[in-house]
Amino acid sequence: MSGRIIDPANKNALPCVKSVMGYLSEISGDRILTGQHTQTMTMEELHHIKNMTGKEPALLGFELLSYSPNINYADTDEECMTEVTENYGTLKRAWEWAERGGLVTFTWHWFSPLGGRSKSFFTENTSFDASKAVIEGTPENRALISDMDCMAGLLRPFCDKGIPILWRPFHEGDGNWFWWGAKGSETVKALWRIMYRRFTEVCRLDNLIWVWNSPVPEGYPGDDTVDIISRDLYPEAHTHTSCAGEYRELAKITHQPKIALIGETGTLPDPDAIHEERVGWASFMTWSKEFCLTEKFTSAEYLRKVYSSRNAVTKETLPRLY
Repeated sequence: MSGRIIDPANKNALPCVKSVMGYLSEISGDRILTGQHTQTMTMEELHHIKNMTGKEPALLGFELLSYSPNINYADTDEECMTEVTENYGTLKRAWEWAERGGLVTFTWHWFSPLGGRSKSFFTENTSFDASKAVIEGTPENRALISDMDCMAGLLRPFCDKGIPILWRPFHEGDGNWFWWGAKGSETVKALWRIMYRRFTEVCRLDNLIWVWNSPVPEGYPGDDTVDIISRDLYPEAHTHTSCAGEYRELAKITHQPKIALIGETGTLPDPDAIHEERVGWASFMTWSKEFCLTEKFTSAEYLRKVYSSRNAVTKETLPRLY
């Protein structure tokens, strides 16, 4: 993959998209971007990494759950409301990070567009039928499109300023725990293509880098709508490898070569092994809370080792790409 030119799926993609994809393609199989997910205004994970290593991740992940238009505040619980309220305003943090030249990726735990209680992004908390949502004109479809348009409005300022976003919607769609994956691969594939067309052709969000997040071939929506492929990995605690087998499995889902990312991880991968084995991961993103803030999955010593590796790109060594 290293050095191969990968064109964006969206023919109208902004130069910033081409710049980021070109860089990721260049480092694939050689170095890997460090990444960290955050979900609160305080971004405690970012500060923890800075305090422990003296450096910052090149890629910062932001959660959009509180921006879901259909949160049921009348039927919820304390755990849900804590996550929602802690997440309020985090787009401001994403904007600040982007202004500093860091790369941004968004995860959206999308509360059910119609009906549901508590954390209604979970299938068990909603009766929303995604297989009906992909049928034009149904109440489910109208609710789906309404939510998409609301999110597009929130993403618009980033596009207007030429800020690239690694956009990872419908994550883990091969599982049935989220409503978008509950009706199988054909439905999640259709959901993806509906959003892709809506955001690129109607909303003209030409700053998005489209990141697919599943290793299952049956659900893959097609090379014509995907820029980057990814999968989420939660290896055994303190087991740090190149994840080469998982990479090879993921790479098989496409017809054309694609940049590949570790969308989420609970345990840090080994950048030196990735370099030595020429495994094509371009970045990883450690999940939030205990996966970063404790030593339950990765020791402080190993965290420092990763962030000091010559084969890991941190914020300090990331070139300005936009």
